[in-house]
Amino acid sequence: MQLTMSTVSNALLSEQQAMIRESARRVAQEVVAPTAAQRDQASQWPRAEIEAAAGAGFMGMLIPEEYGGSGLSFVEYCLALEEFAAADGGFTTMMHVHNSCGLVLRAFGTEAQKRHYLPQIASARSIGAFLLSEPQAGSDTAAFRATARREGEHYVLNGTKQWISNGSEAGVALVIAATGEPGSRERFSLFIVDPAAPGYKVLRVEDKLGQRTAHTAQIQLDELRVPADNLVGEEGRGYSKVLGLLSDGRVAIAALAVGIARAALEAALRYAQEREAYGQPISALQAIRFDLAEMAMQVDVARQYSLHAARLIDAGIPAARESAMAKLFASEMAETVCSQALQVHGGYGYVKDFPVERYYRDVRVTKIYEGTSHIQKHIIARSLLG
Repeated sequence: MQLTMSTVSNALLSEQQAMIRESARRVAQEVVAPTAAQRDQASQWPRAEIEAAAGAGFMGMLIPEEYGGSGLSFVEYCLALEEFAAADGGFTTMMHVHNSCGLVLRAFGTEAQKRHYLPQIASARSIGAFLLSEPQAGSDTAAFRATARREGEHYVLNGTKQWISNGSEAGVALVIAATGEPGSRERFSLFIVDPAAPGYKVLRVEDKLGQRTAHTAQIQLDELRVPADNLVGEEGRGYSKVLGLLSDGRVAIAALAVGIARAALEAALRYAQEREAYGQPISALQAIRFDLAEMAMQVDVARQYSLHAARLIDAGIPAARESAMAKLFASEMAETVCSQALQVHGGYGYVKDFPVERYYRDVRVTKIYEGTSHIQKHIIARSLLG
């Protein structure tokens, strides 16, 4: 059965948006999906799949064409992320983090930095990683302890970073470290770091519940020397700049969550029409039909609001509240839908022979990274109450 609600109607998309979505779907289903279960079980880095995605322009989606990227709008980016997430949520997290590094450098890098690093990122010759969170601090950014001290024409970085997607595989890394005194409003700076340099140490790669294709590492910075020219923007203004792009990241995670939920719904629909009970497909049972209807409603509503937030970003309209709402609703919805899809499968949903088991594990982290659900509620409440 072809699921007619699984994607945005072509009537609502421009010709280019529809083309981007179809291209993403083709690469995702032909290249990424066939190896997803195998890579999940082995926690295998998707080298061949990254190369194919890069060849189709999906590793530099937000990088301008003059630097080797695809120059897509944020709506087009979210449409592509949904398609890849429907194939493999972990692969899509890796892709999103990588693309986000390109977005940060596009927005705040010097011309020399852009010309040197953006083509590497767009072609995936260098995988991007963002070193932000620390073992003792995720949402509480004031508790970050990594430091950068100036020594002549270099900064020397020290500290430990945690939950770093792509950190063990990166060819270029963006690092937030303190250059100011504790308590200062402009304390943190942003640096471009070479992970091959002495002092960049991968302490461990986490053994995770889900999204095992997306390697997540703990990184130690031990007297890591960084050329002063690798400072992004002004000293002490790094985190304030990055904060402005966090809204974009939340909408992207919303699109990713929608993609995983959509895949779970489609799997449940297929199973419900194939599995028989009491002499008929279980899709004929009212309880199952109602579950499927509710799942479809939630996926579609989450998608439409996520695209609304993405359109605000494209228009340059401040969208912190809308981004938080999109991320909160989509991630909460996706966990529920994946759980319902597993329930439709009964005992078969609990074993690795069926993909809903992987969707259920992969989707859980969408309520945690890029700001937990409680953080999103705080942002929404602050917009209402001040």
